[in-house]
Formats: sequence, C-alpha cells, structure tokens
Amino acid sequence: MDTMSARARMLGRLRGAHTSPATSVEALDARIDAHFKARRSHAPLALDERIAQFERMLEAAHAQVLRATTSTWAADLAQRLEAAGVRRLLLDTACAEGKALTAALAAAVQTRDYAQPIEQWKAELFDTIDAGFTVARSGLAATGTLVVAPDANAPRTVSLVPPLHVALVYAHTLHADLHAAVAAERWYEGMPTNLVMISGPSKTSDIQQTTAYGAHGPRALWVVVVTDGDDETAAQHGVIR
Repeated sequence: MDTMSARARMLGRLRGAHTSPATSVEALDARIDAHFKARRSHAPLALDERIAQFERMLEAAHAQVLRATTSTWAADLAQRLEAAGVRRLLLDTACAEGKALTAALAAAVQTRDYAQPIEQWKAELFDTIDAGFTVARSGLAATGTLVVAPDANAPRTVSLVPPLHVALVYAHTLHADLHAAVAAERWYEGMPTNLVMISGPSKTSDIQQTTAYGAHGPRALWVVVVTDGDDETAAQHGVIR
C-alpha cells in the first residue's frame, strides 16, 4: 500500500471540505425553525389541549397533577400537603406564590427558607425537610417537562434534595415543545447559569431493569397547574388525580 498516496488523498479530502461553503448559523437556525413550525402547523394545540397533553405526559412518568385556579391552588395544595404528612416545607417565602402557600398551610406544617449556605444546615436539610416547593418558569406539553430557573432564594437544592418536590406552573406558560419555549422566551438573548428541566420524579434502573425511585433526587413529584381564572374547566379539576 502506498502510504504517501493514501495520506495525500486524505489531506485532499480535508482541504476540499474546508474550502467548501459552510452552512451559516443563521441558515441552520432558519431550517430548524421551519421544520418545527411546519410540524406544529399540522396539529396546532389550543391551551386546553396543551394542558391535557402536559398532564398525560407527567402522569405517564409517575408524577401527580393538581389543576386549580389562581384563587384555589394554595388552599388545595395546603390540604394535600397536610394529608400526606408533610410537616416541614422548604420554599421561598418572599415570592408571591410562597407567601400565598404559607398563609394557607395548616399550623402543623412549618416552612423553611433557604437562607444560609448548605454547609451550615446540611443535616437539617437532609434529615428533616419533607418537601420542597418551587415555581417553574414554564412547561413543555410534548414531554411533560418543567423548566425551572433556580435563584438564590430557591436554588436547585430545593427541587433536588427533599423526598417530595412540588412545582407550580402557570397554564399560560405551557409551550408545545422545547423549540417553541426557546423561541417564545428568547433564550438566545441570555441563558441563566443554571436551568433545570424536570420530567418526573427521580428514577433509575439496575442491570435487571428494576426501577427505583428517589435514588438521585425526589421520589415523588407533584405539579400544580394554575389556570388564569376561575373557569369551569379548572373548577372541575381542582383535585389531584
């Protein structure tokens, strides 16, 4: 075998590939946008259809869904938490949703802010906190995925460490799919340093395909879908199914 000839042929192909016109990022983005827009145009989903699909996908992943209105969700969730035996709840009590839930909780349920470095209260966090409550930035109907942007008051630990994660998402923030969310929320203008996408409780399988929940995070996930008003549909679904 003529190794020099083989080397020359390989280098020639590389030079040819290098000098051929490269597809620009803008052109690639346009092709991707066109693909997803065309796919969604064939089967556009109204808001109620996005909510229903979002719920189906979450329930298929062993999450529980509570659909409620803006005026009922806090009381509905507080009742559910007490009935489930939650006694210590980690949440951001400074945000509007945290304040509403705190006000609705029974006296038996205590709240805890994430107000100090984890090194100073790791034992308390892992041993005594029953549930963590977060507010999702948005959701993806196609996969039943929560998009959560952690911050200093509600870091990723809130959704990761407690055995039960309770997430609230507003129905009007549900997107058809990831591409729709990226475009609508203009992610290209600046991504947060830590964006968490959650599609169910933590689960893993061993070599025998035995599924275990809670090995690497919460073993249970509740999702509260809040509608914009006291409409008839939401009133009919004001319980966890």
